[in-house]
Amino acid sequence: MKKLSGRVQLLLGFTLFSMFFGAGNLIFPPGVGAQAGNLTWLAMVGMAVSAVGLPVLGVVAVARAGGLDALGNRVHPFFSRMFTIVAYLAIGPCLAIPRTASTSFEMAVPPFVGPDAPIGLLQLLYSLVFFSLALAVALRPEKLTDRLGRILCPILLVLIVVTFVGSLLVPLKGYGPPQSELYAAAPVARGFLDGYQTMDTIAALVFGIIIALNIRARGVEEDGDVVRCTVCAGWMAGVLLLAVYAMLAHIGALSGGAFPGATNGAVVLTNLVPALFGTPGSVLLAAIFVIACFNVCVGLISSCSEYFNVICPKLSYRAWAVLFAAVSMLIANAGLDLILRVSVPVLSIIYPAAIALIALALFHRWLGRRPLVYPATVLFTGVASILYTMGDLGVLPMALARFLGALPLAAQGLGWLLPALVGVVVGLLLPQGRKKT
Repeated sequence: MKKLSGRVQLLLGFTLFSMFFGAGNLIFPPGVGAQAGNLTWLAMVGMAVSAVGLPVLGVVAVARAGGLDALGNRVHPFFSRMFTIVAYLAIGPCLAIPRTASTSFEMAVPPFVGPDAPIGLLQLLYSLVFFSLALAVALRPEKLTDRLGRILCPILLVLIVVTFVGSLLVPLKGYGPPQSELYAAAPVARGFLDGYQTMDTIAALVFGIIIALNIRARGVEEDGDVVRCTVCAGWMAGVLLLAVYAMLAHIGALSGGAFPGATNGAVVLTNLVPALFGTPGSVLLAAIFVIACFNVCVGLISSCSEYFNVICPKLSYRAWAVLFAAVSMLIANAGLDLILRVSVPVLSIIYPAAIALIALALFHRWLGRRPLVYPATVLFTGVASILYTMGDLGVLPMALARFLGALPLAAQGLGWLLPALVGVVVGLLLPQGRKKT
């Protein structure tokens, strides 16, 4: 039995943090600070649960279950395959991977070119270089600990700390009042829902395969040891995420007080960082976005390629990686606004089911003899989340929309919680079949 040194385990935690921390992680915490104002820290309690706590618990749940497929099989093999594919596509080439290139381009190129610059052509060239470099790194997934954890993650953390220290040293107006009625009315719930947009809970369900691969590459072979190392990396990544989110939220709250009216976290940072550091601040901000988005892009290409190579081995890992990079490059050129508009309904559907799966897995020691709890809970949760998303899109009958709107926490976007609890109760009361693992 081989044990990893503390230094290597720390590098694994840095690697997982790097894979988590991308476009959404940079945009949404400062956006929450700017919108919540003097209620920032209440809002960050909610965001900490959905964007830090749930991802860490997701890593733990999947590691203990033996993978997302095994966890999904507790519901049904068909659900396991379909949910896993949808999760990989959502955090992969359909949404999250293209978002890494679109967001980093918005921060790294337009601020430095004139108003007459051919933005469309520049975005195409940028995405071509961005995905070519990410693909080159992703083709060696077992080396991500050395390349992300050892090199890029420390650079990223130093840049973020420099920005935070600047916000402490340069006098600015304090936190302003909430700029959003949603935050003024329910800051904790709103922060929780905004944490969805980081996509980290979904990512947590699929990143384990790459972390396990890096652990085994270090000579750890026993499954139990791999699980323990993966869980430890998850907790380390969670601590780093929480610290960085707190710094970014503080920066966002100051920006909201000094530059009210910002609509998103990217604008918040664009307003504040150059005000703190002048022209070098724009370069600093561009470097933060490019490195963070590059890290996540590499991790997502690696994770998706590993999974699809397993379920469809006719295409090699290398071929899947090239395919995902090419498709992501095409979607990235559709623009950040379109990607964000599409991501909201998709995440509203799959996030509640992911949360339900993680919660059930954490109590599997007691639920293992009641296997019908899994399908019943996921069924009730999934139906509710689909109906609520249809309601948000305005395609539900008025009577049904009013009924759903009357459920507890529906006004806060958490109406699916009661159906999920009903599913748990139904699953416990149903006659149990064979025990599931």
